[in-house]
Order: sequence, then structure tokens, then C-alpha cells
Amino acid sequence: MKVLDVALIVLSSAGLLHGTLFAFYLIFFKKKKNLANLLLGLMLIFMAFRIGKSVLLNFGEDLEPIFIFIGLTFLLLIGPLLRSYILCMTVPNFKLPKSYVLELFPFVLIFGASLFVTRGWFENSKWAIIVFSSGLIFIYLHLAFYIGLAWHCFQEAKKRHIKQQRTKSQKAVFRWLQLLLVGFILIWGTYVLNILDDNVPYIIGPMVYSVVVYFLSYKAFQLKTTDVDGKVFKENTNNQLFAQVSNLVIGDKLYLEPDLSLSKLSKLLGRSTQQVSLVVNECAKRNFNDYINFYRIQDSKKLLLSAENEKYTIASIAFDVGFSSLSSFNGAFKKFEGTTPSAFRKTGTGR
Repeated sequence: MKVLDVALIVLSSAGLLHGTLFAFYLIFFKKKKNLANLLLGLMLIFMAFRIGKSVLLNFGEDLEPIFIFIGLTFLLLIGPLLRSYILCMTVPNFKLPKSYVLELFPFVLIFGASLFVTRGWFENSKWAIIVFSSGLIFIYLHLAFYIGLAWHCFQEAKKRHIKQQRTKSQKAVFRWLQLLLVGFILIWGTYVLNILDDNVPYIIGPMVYSVVVYFLSYKAFQLKTTDVDGKVFKENTNNQLFAQVSNLVIGDKLYLEPDLSLSKLSKLLGRSTQQVSLVVNECAKRNFNDYINFYRIQDSKKLLLSAENEKYTIASIAFDVGFSSLSSFNGAFKKFEGTTPSAFRKTGTGR
């Protein structure tokens, strides 16, 4: 065997081994187990069967036709897994639908038929080349179809989550998914190019896979995407709800209403009090009462420092900004400003 052949075997096999080990890590050894890592791990394992077949076919001698057919059929699993993985990484609490089983039917059908392929039939039957060519075209079109669906799901997710409002984790997920999809497109394109052009060496496929899997595994750890899933997109939902809260409380100045309560605001938003309270705590970093009182105090400071309002008592100003008692106003003012309203007005702080 030539030195170049040995080098190619080592390169392609190293990527194959790396992808398999990465898959086992995601499925069995990763502490934080989730559906997303399971789907990614299965994709890598099934790709290993496909790439392994290519390496054996390129360097092995007299490879049994049954192994060629079986190796190709595993591509029928990759597409559905890829699309589900994209959804799992972009949809909070994603679960595989029961109908998912139907997507595995092409694999079961062709895999079962592959078990009956014999060398004698493959070499002597006039139908062998027709069956093989038809199966090959179907398998690669099937994968292309699902890569297209996966890309569509990816783009739809990007539309749902405006770029300016994305969190760091969400940006990392989108970056990772884009790289993953491009990687699969490269692998698919390499194999199809080999089919269409005899001048393209067959071993290019495994080599491209090796480069892609090494790069993707590095980016997965760099972006920390194996630690997250679609749950990170719950944050955007919270941001949207908090924006609605802000529009009512600040934009419409509901904080000036003395009877404003968490229950009343929740009814206006059509959400539960628990949801609204949680969002205010997470996004405003304050509880609901402090969130409302903060804006009341900001208004009261302007009134206390205004020359036009010197004739008004502190109690009157307290009621004007939404407080129902002078004691609660004094307590809130001291909490946010570190002084009393009367001392604030007397010293003219902020003039």
C-alpha cells in the first residue's frame, strides 16, 4: 500500500473515530442529558456507518454488496434526525411527535430489502444497476429534502427571534446551527459530486467529513451548545412579555394609579399573576411593588424640585404619583434615594 493511501486511511478513519467518540460522549457521558444531545449523537453514529462504508469500499477488496447497500440506507435516518435536532434547539420543550415514526419508514423498507442483496444477484442481474442507481438517487434526494426542511426551520426560528433582542445563548445556538447545516451541505455535495464526476476521488467524501466533524466538535464546545437546547428561547418570550408590561406601566403611566396591583395588571395582559411576577423579577431585577414604586419616586422627585409645586404638601405629591399613604411614600423614597422626601426637597438635591 502506498504512503499516500495510508495517510488517507488515517485521516478519514481519525475523523470517523472522533465523530463516534463525540457521539458516545453526548449520549452516555454528558452529565446534562437532553433530547438535543441524543439526536446529535445518533446523527454522528449513523454518519459513522455511512462514512465507514466509504472507507472500506475505497481501500478494501471485494466488499460485500450487502454492506454497500446498508451503509447507504443509514443516510435515510440522518435527514429526519437533523430536522428534529434543529427544532429541538430552537423550540422550548420540544418533543418528538408520534408521527415521527412514519419518517423512519423509508429506512426500514430499504434496510430490510438490503439484507437480501447477494453478490451473485448484484453482479449478474440486469436489474442490479437499475435498482442500485434508483436507490442511490432516492437516498440523496431524501437527504437533500430534509436538509432543506432543516434550513427552513432554522430560518423560521431566526424570524421569530429578532436579532437585536437575542441573548448570548441564543446567538450561540443560531451560530452553531448555521455551521452544522453548512457542514451537512458540504458532505452531501461532496458525495453527489463524486457520483456526477468520476474525476472526483471517492475518498474525498470521508476526508471532508473528517474536517467537518473536527471543526464542528470544536465549535460545539467553544459555543457551549451541548449545554443548552430550545429552552434558551424561553428568554425571548419573557422579554416580549416584559415589553408589554413596560408599555402599560411606563408608556401608559399605569404606575400613577393608586389601585394598580399585580392581579389587575395580569388581567390586562391576559396572563397569570405568577407569569407577570416572574418576568418582572427576572427582567427588572425587582419585585413588582419595587418596580412600580421606582417610577412613582422618579416622578415625585421632579415634583418636589419644581418651583411650581412648592405650595403643595409632600402628602399631596405622594398621592399624585400613586401612593395611597404618606408612610408608604416615605418608606419607598428612603429605600430608593437614601433620604426622606422632606430632606430631599429642603436640600434641593438634583437641582
